[in-house]
Amino acid sequence: MFGCECLCWNRNSQYRPLEPQPFSLPAPIPEWPIGQGFGTGQINLGEIVVLKITQFERIWSCNQLRGKTKGVTFYKPVGIPDGFFCLGHYCQPNDQALRGYLLVAQDAAASRLKAGPVGDSPALKKPVSYTLMWNTDSHYDGCGYFWLPDAPAGYKAMGFLATDNPNQPSLDEVRCVREDLTESCETHNMILNTGTNFSNNPFIVWHTRPCERGMQGRGVSVGTFFCSTRSSPDEEPGIACLKNLDSTLHAMPNLNQTHALIKHYGATVFFHPDEVYMPSSVSWFFKNGALVYQNGKLGGKPIDSRGSNLPSGGKNDRQFWIDLPDDNDEKAFLKRGNLESAELYVHVKPALGGTFTDIAMWIFCPFNGPATIKVGIMSIPMSRIGEHIGDWEHFTIRLSNFTGELWSVYYSQHSTGIWVDAPDLEFIEGNKPVVYASKDGHASFAHPGIYIQGSSKLGIGVRNDTARSKYFVDSSTKYQIVAAEYLGDAALEEPNWLQYMREWGPMIVYDSRAELEKLISLLPVFFRFSVENIFELFPTELYGEEGPTGPKEKDNWEEDERC
Repeated sequence: MFGCECLCWNRNSQYRPLEPQPFSLPAPIPEWPIGQGFGTGQINLGEIVVLKITQFERIWSCNQLRGKTKGVTFYKPVGIPDGFFCLGHYCQPNDQALRGYLLVAQDAAASRLKAGPVGDSPALKKPVSYTLMWNTDSHYDGCGYFWLPDAPAGYKAMGFLATDNPNQPSLDEVRCVREDLTESCETHNMILNTGTNFSNNPFIVWHTRPCERGMQGRGVSVGTFFCSTRSSPDEEPGIACLKNLDSTLHAMPNLNQTHALIKHYGATVFFHPDEVYMPSSVSWFFKNGALVYQNGKLGGKPIDSRGSNLPSGGKNDRQFWIDLPDDNDEKAFLKRGNLESAELYVHVKPALGGTFTDIAMWIFCPFNGPATIKVGIMSIPMSRIGEHIGDWEHFTIRLSNFTGELWSVYYSQHSTGIWVDAPDLEFIEGNKPVVYASKDGHASFAHPGIYIQGSSKLGIGVRNDTARSKYFVDSSTKYQIVAAEYLGDAALEEPNWLQYMREWGPMIVYDSRAELEKLISLLPVFFRFSVENIFELFPTELYGEEGPTGPKEKDNWEEDERC
């Protein structure tokens, strides 16, 4: 009915593509300190208990254009414990390590009573039937068929099922979840799109994630996929995510466990061999001459080492800012930073409904150096463009609360960033990932090299150079946990400077447009149009901006990371 000429294989075909190989971290995961629900292998979401399954059985593979792309494979979970039920199947590209997961669920009430579901509205119910969403060839076994569970009234399907034959799956194979125990989800990161090759019958597959994420989000990713014959990912998926109703977030690590996690996974941050503007501790910056200014008043005031005389709380009303001292020698000294004093400032927060922990590590540099513009093979250093005082950058380590396993790392890159999964990380000393800070700008990257922020296709943009050197900070030993709101107010005393919500540098005022136009006039004619139209892709620092704010004033302090 929805035929497509994907080259496909059943489980027994000798021509099927190579399977993705499972990934393991470089070193074993240690035994964590004693706590409540962290690292126990299961999480209670209120009325549902979930386990994470990482063992799969291949169902069906698709390789578009007979080997010109790597294709994808669909899996079902295996080794589901008694009393737990599948919520949907899993899909991933074949050119990535096999490292996905699926949550399987148990009705918490049924678990307590050691009996079947209780009452008229149990947490989990079988579907009433299935709807065939798409198939490759309805006449043969061994090709792909994709089914959406038809949920009973008041319930939601959590994912799709894949089969390699035209027979409907058993109703016992999956469970739907009562609607009040679910959250809405959205599609992201397309996995497969046959539409470019088979436009008559497109088939598109995406990953899913909760719509509401961040510290306050209660949506829990199940690990399933969404598929459709429509090309727009903006349509509302016919499936949902789970919802964590446990307000205590018992699966989050306690303070002792958090210290153990940081010591085991804390990244080493390498600065470029030619870096001039090193990081420092905040207290070193204050002790060595930083001044706080107030609008309408002459002169700045020294800041004590804890920042206790800075205005606290509220929002950035642009009435205060921090600046360097007037003396040129003191100013130059402060700009260079002090690597020996540098430390990472740690914010620990729940992610994906408390099923993951985000360890956000913030690093402070007194000064952000000027940008270098790359145009083709030419690299042109700017004299002032990109400079600003008080540079806050960060990266975030995401850990599974089921096991304490490192899952991914977010690398912040000026106004955006990227999540890198564990198989694609560079490690040092066991399971500690590496972070490369770019020269002058201190953006974070997973690997050494040259990165263009602008148009990499045209080779036009801001150049970010990264390399390993003798200049580094080991965040597994040099860190300070400054915030972990879920532990309660009594668990940690936040430093005074963290409550400073105003600007860590003065407003930047320079005619960046004039400087860039002079640069354009020096370029070959065939480049000029491209450069003039690429301005909007450059970081906002290039055009002058308000001074940067501190970590707590950033959107991603409470919300999910920007990608």
